[in-house]
Amino acid sequence: MKVEMALSPGEAKPAGLSRSLVWLFAIASGMSVANVYYAQPLLDALAQDFAISQAAVGGVITATQAGCALALLFLVPLGDGMDRRRLMTIQLLALVAALVAVGMARTAPVLLAAMLAVGLLGTAMTQGLIAYAANAAAPHEQGRVVGAAQGGVFIGLLLARVFAGGVSDLAGWRGVYFFAAFLMLMIAIPLLRGLPATPAVNATLSYPRLLASMVTLLRQEKVLQVRGILALLMFAAFNIFWSALVLPLSAAPYHFSHTAIGAFGMVGVIGALAAARAGQWADRGLAQRTSAMALLALLLAWWPLSLMEMSLWALVIGIVLLDLGGQALHVTNQSLIFRTRIDAHSRLVGLYMLFYAVGSGLGAIGTTFIWAHFGWQGVCMLGAMVSLLALVFWWVTETPKRAER
Repeated sequence: MKVEMALSPGEAKPAGLSRSLVWLFAIASGMSVANVYYAQPLLDALAQDFAISQAAVGGVITATQAGCALALLFLVPLGDGMDRRRLMTIQLLALVAALVAVGMARTAPVLLAAMLAVGLLGTAMTQGLIAYAANAAAPHEQGRVVGAAQGGVFIGLLLARVFAGGVSDLAGWRGVYFFAAFLMLMIAIPLLRGLPATPAVNATLSYPRLLASMVTLLRQEKVLQVRGILALLMFAAFNIFWSALVLPLSAAPYHFSHTAIGAFGMVGVIGALAAARAGQWADRGLAQRTSAMALLALLLAWWPLSLMEMSLWALVIGIVLLDLGGQALHVTNQSLIFRTRIDAHSRLVGLYMLFYAVGSGLGAIGTTFIWAHFGWQGVCMLGAMVSLLALVFWWVTETPKRAER
């Protein structure tokens, strides 16, 4: 379905969200999602502290992603059926408690349960805020607002590794989660004061019916199906890289600190910022072209990444390409999906991100197993194969549309 966004020369745009509110959505979204990814540069420390093997320590990330999946199914859809500001308050306080629980964990089962809770609540906050932004934005600015919020998410995801690495070197991995809880309390005041009131669009739907309607949405919305599969493959490739990176860089010959490893996340911000306009490009009818370029960047990234053992500059180039492709594709996906049903933003983003959670979990499991048996080149080969599969899938699903034109 094509949406015309252009205005006639004499037509004035309707009032939209203030710049400060858009920034608030972006910052709060980035801080929320960061909680889900703090563990990635800490895997070796967690493995040592809880006596978990390198081949199995990916289960920590998998537990977090399981929480993500539960949130997308059972918490995020609530945004379509109740007051969003009240929902954000409850979830934020619960997230603070979950972060404290991770920092206090003394056994592996308690750690995994607390990580699951962080994934559950961090994801509910993040995706709830994106749906909130899409719902509050005027039609002419929806791509820009969603792109800004998603840009905050992507940068928060990347900077999570820098934050976790730096704080871990100073105060241990437990300090990462205690400090994260403090930061979430600090953002609570401006967030809960600044969020606009948006009445529930399906207040008459009961919770069971709200959840049941997600099955209908998934079955009926072809855009959601295609973009969901692309998200699954893209985030699998993304997590294959980031879950494995700490393992070679913390071993010989590098022996990098957590701060140094986390700093590589800063490189990805370049790619994320470069792709910040993907939502606006989608509004101008360039969604498929943007998707093609993003998927090509994702695939090409694995060549310089595979050369990391020869040059860290190759690693830097690969990270920029990987994050550029991932961010552009992700923003384009969401821009297209939000156009399909304006009364179902929370359920649509929940379903779409469910594909993401599955892909991330599979990537985390696959990469630690491949690393243990085939090393870094095996990891890069796996990532390249998944990225190629995403490009082929896009081509196959887009070809019938071109034939109809």
